[in-house]
Amino acid sequence: MNEHNSKSVLVGMSGGIDSTAVCSMLLAAGYRVCGLTLVTCDASLKAADAASELAAKLGIEHHVADIREEFRAAVIQPFIDAYLQGFTPNPCVNCNPSMKFKVLEDWADRLGCTYIATGHYVQLRTIDEKVYICAGSDHRKDQSYFLWRLTQNQLRRVLFPLGDWEKSDVLAYLKEHGLERAAEDGESMEVCFIPGDYRDFLRANVPDIDAKYGGGAFVDCAGRVIGHHAGFPFYTIGQRKGLGIALGHPAYVLKINAAKNTVMLGTEEQLLASYMLIEEPSWVDGVPCGNLQVRVRYRGCPVPCEPPVKVAEGLWLLHLLQDVSAVTPGQSAVFYKDNMIVGGASIASQRGINQWIKNDE
Repeated sequence: MNEHNSKSVLVGMSGGIDSTAVCSMLLAAGYRVCGLTLVTCDASLKAADAASELAAKLGIEHHVADIREEFRAAVIQPFIDAYLQGFTPNPCVNCNPSMKFKVLEDWADRLGCTYIATGHYVQLRTIDEKVYICAGSDHRKDQSYFLWRLTQNQLRRVLFPLGDWEKSDVLAYLKEHGLERAAEDGESMEVCFIPGDYRDFLRANVPDIDAKYGGGAFVDCAGRVIGHHAGFPFYTIGQRKGLGIALGHPAYVLKINAAKNTVMLGTEEQLLASYMLIEEPSWVDGVPCGNLQVRVRYRGCPVPCEPPVKVAEGLWLLHLLQDVSAVTPGQSAVFYKDNMIVGGASIASQRGINQWIKNDE
């Protein structure tokens, strides 16, 4: 392993707006900057070429890590499996600690870089030797929700130069520094390995998905069959559009039962919940007391909640002090206090929740 330079940093480069700005900013701050592009799927080969071109323009060392095989096993296959179990996965939450930041760490050691950096819009705060992720200044671009699983060792090593920047200011910065190419590039895809609709992706990777799951029943809250659906993996909690059924009033997906291949439909009001089940919550420094908030989806606002209560092995009941809509198994429940992440958990199947609610009340 090369000896670390205290002012050296390895930047995860996608060839796009944010990572290019990070490289330029760190160079201006006096760091020795290296770039690394992760090839996670065939679609990211083009990104590697763009990043290489930008690295040459910036005059920095650039490397490419082809991790397609590992990425498929660790991220893509679990993503597919989750949909086939009736969950709605969030692949970025799992990928960040186990793939993206881990690979950056390994390469940083190999290249003698002390730090790693990315273009995420988040900030860091250290309290009593614990490092906390805080929401970025640009709340429209804040990406803290996706990073709650990063370890303390990873957080002690990472730099997030864009944490206190507005997106519009980043674009202006790139143009001022002659990096218009990156500024003109579009935003990264929400899921890097899916160029379009996830349903098409599932069909391409599970050839018998239509034959196996198509023709299942839409049911109402009483369990009565009210129609037939295309297959439960093609639906998510809270979905209203694209249901392929006309009931004379707006209908929303309330529940998905993979075992029975049923999709329950109901009203928007029936999506509201004041309790939810979560799996194996993880805390930065123990369960905090008071002023705890939880965010149950990336674009959702944090809502006040009580500390979760363990109700079974690996299962906790969370009481929300403000109703939330469309609690979705497979997504993350991320806990905040004073705009700072203090913990997180996976949203579990909500089956059987009523028995725990009665006990809590």
